[in-house]
Amino acid sequence: MSYNASTQVTHDALVVKPEHRDGSKGQAIPQDSEENRGSIGAQSSTSVVDQVRTPPEDAGVTSSSTICPAPVCRQFWKAGSYIDELSSKSQQPTGKNYLHVHPMFLHSNATSHKWAFGAVAELLDNAVDEIQNGATFVIVDKTTNPKDGTTALLVQDDGGGMDPQAMRHCMGFGFSDKKSDSAIGRYGNGFKTSTMRLGADVIVFSRHFKDQTWTQSIGLLSYTYLTRTGHDRIVVPILDYEYKASTSKFVTLQDREHFISNLSILLEWSPFSTEAELLQQFDNVGSHGTKVIIYNLWLNSDAKLELDFDSDAEDILIEGNIKKTGCKVMNDHIATRFSYSLRVYLSILYLRIPETFKILLRGKVVEHHNVADDLKHQQYILYKPQAAGHEEAEVVTTIGFLKEAPKVNLCGFCVYHKNRLIMPFWQVVSYSDSRGRGVVGALEANFVEPTHNKQDFEKTVLLQKLEKRLKEMTVEYWNCHSVLIGYRDLKKRRPKVPQNLQPGGRTNVNMFQNNSAGDSGKQTINRPPGFPGVFHNANLASLPRVSSEPVVLEKRKEHPDLVANAASKRKVGSDGFSVPGHIRVEQFVQGSATRSQDSETTKLMDENKKLRAKCLDHRVRSQNLELKAMNLSSELEKVKSEYERLMEELQALGTVKEERSRNVNT
Repeated sequence: MSYNASTQVTHDALVVKPEHRDGSKGQAIPQDSEENRGSIGAQSSTSVVDQVRTPPEDAGVTSSSTICPAPVCRQFWKAGSYIDELSSKSQQPTGKNYLHVHPMFLHSNATSHKWAFGAVAELLDNAVDEIQNGATFVIVDKTTNPKDGTTALLVQDDGGGMDPQAMRHCMGFGFSDKKSDSAIGRYGNGFKTSTMRLGADVIVFSRHFKDQTWTQSIGLLSYTYLTRTGHDRIVVPILDYEYKASTSKFVTLQDREHFISNLSILLEWSPFSTEAELLQQFDNVGSHGTKVIIYNLWLNSDAKLELDFDSDAEDILIEGNIKKTGCKVMNDHIATRFSYSLRVYLSILYLRIPETFKILLRGKVVEHHNVADDLKHQQYILYKPQAAGHEEAEVVTTIGFLKEAPKVNLCGFCVYHKNRLIMPFWQVVSYSDSRGRGVVGALEANFVEPTHNKQDFEKTVLLQKLEKRLKEMTVEYWNCHSVLIGYRDLKKRRPKVPQNLQPGGRTNVNMFQNNSAGDSGKQTINRPPGFPGVFHNANLASLPRVSSEPVVLEKRKEHPDLVANAASKRKVGSDGFSVPGHIRVEQFVQGSATRSQDSETTKLMDENKKLRAKCLDHRVRSQNLELKAMNLSSELEKVKSEYERLMEELQALGTVKEERSRNVNT
C-alpha cells in the first residue's frame, strides 16, 4: 500500500454510526472544513451507514497492490490487540452527541461465537429466511483468493438479494428488515459476528430486482484494512449499480469522485484487482441473490486453518474438535460427529426444510436428518409451560431410546427455536449409574428466547422450568421403558430386611423407642408410593398377632415334607432369619401396592400409545401442510419473478419499437 503526499485523493467512506437514544440517526462529525456529506442516488440520509468523506490523513491510496494484505495476527482469539501506534491523528470532539464505532468492536462483537460452525449457521439462517422470497438453494464451499492463492469461504444463495439501502443495513449494526414471525434472524447483528469470527475480511456481492428496478451492490467489511491503516472508526466502502434498459448496462449510482475513491479501497484490500474482476462475480449470481466471500480465514493455535477443507473433499471439519473413543458406535454417531463435521451439523440444523430448498456443501446436497427418526420406543409428551399463572405455549416433546442403545452412552435433547437448532443434545441429567443412558428427545421451544449467537437460551425462569421438566421426562421414561432395552427393572426390588431384626427371629426393642416421650413405643411404617397410609404411627402392640408357628392342617399330615416346607416359608425370611408377623403384613401391603401400580401403569401406557398415535397423525398432517404452504409460496415467487421478467422484456420491446418507429419516420 502506498501513499502520495503530492496528490491528495480523499476517500468517500461509509462510516458506521450508532443511533441516538431517541431513535434518530446521528450526523457525521466534520473532520475539517472541507468534509461534506455525499449521496447515493436516491439514498436516504438516515441510513445507518452514511456516505461521508474522510479526512486526507485517513487515506490516499493511489495504486492497488497485487498481493491481498493479511491481518497483523492470524489467530482469532489474539487478533483483538489493536495497534494504536498505527492510528492516524485522533479525531477531536466537536460537540456532536454521538460516538464512533471503533474497529476493535468488530472483533469483540465476534467473540460471542465460541464455535466456528455456529458462525457458519448464522450465514445459512440468512439464506433460509430468503425462502419466502423465492430462494431455492444455498452454497457453502471452498474458494480461492486470486491475489495470493489462499483459501477462502464462499456462501451464496439465490434469494431476493439486497438493494443499496439493505446493503447498508447489513453492514451496519442493529438493523433488521425481517418482520416475519417465522424469520430466524432478528437482532441485525448476525452477519457481522459470523463473518468476523470466520475471517478477518469479507466482501459481499448482491443483486436485487423489485418494482422494475434492478440494482447490484458490492460491499467490503475489512478488519485488515481498518487495522493496517489505523482507522479509529469503522469505514465500509460500497459500490452501487443500477440497470438501464436504454443502454442494457449497469451504471454507477454514485458521483464519479465518490465511486473512484470507494473503488480504490476495494481494489487495494479485496481479493480482486480490477473493476472487471469485481463485476465478474455477478456472472453466476443470476437475476437476484447474494454471494459472500470470507477471506484471510483465521488460524488455530497450530498455525493451521481453523476450518479444515483438505481432510474430506465433501465436508468442512474442525480438527481440534475430533475426539475419538474406543467405541466405534459412539465415534460414528451423529451426536458425536456434529461438533466437528459441518455436513453432519447442517443435516440437523433445521427441524423442517421444504423440498424445493437445498443446502449444497462442497458441491453435494446435505441430506436433511430428523433426530426423532433415530429413536425407538418413541413417546410423545405434551408440556404446557406457564409464567405468572399464564400458559405460554404447548410443546410436544418426542422422546425415546437411540436405536443403538444400550451400546451408546449418549443422552440429551435437541432443542429448536423457530425451526432452528439452538442446543444440540442438551444433557439435562447426569447420574453415576446408567439412569438416562441412551434417552434422547427433540422439541421446538418457541416460548424461550435464544442468545445472540443462537447457541444457547437466555437464562430465564421459563428455561429453568423447561430444564426441570425435561429432567423429569428423562427419569420417568427411563423408569418405565429401560427394561425394553435390557436393563433390570428397578421398580421391583426385593424388600430390605428391617434393621430391628436379630438372628433367631428376636426383635431389637431399642429400635422401636423414640426420643420423644409422646411417641414412645410407636413406629412409623413408610407406605409404598401411591398407596394410602396403613398403620401410620400405630402402636405395635395393636398390630394383629400372627403366629410364627406353622398351622398344620389334617389333610396334609400325610405329607410331612410339605408341611415343614410351608412352615419354613411362613417362618423364615430370605436371609435365614425369622420374620415377625407385622413385617409379613407390611410386605403383603407393599405387594398389593406394587400390583396396583403395575395395573395403573399398564392402563397409562395403553392410553399413552393412543395419544402417541393421534399426536403422530397430527404432526404428519401439520408438517405436510407446512411443506405445501412453503412450496406454494416458492412457486408463487417464481411465477412473480417470471412475470416481472416478462414485463421487463415487454417494456424493452416497446422501447425498441418506438426507436424503430422514429428511425422509419426520419
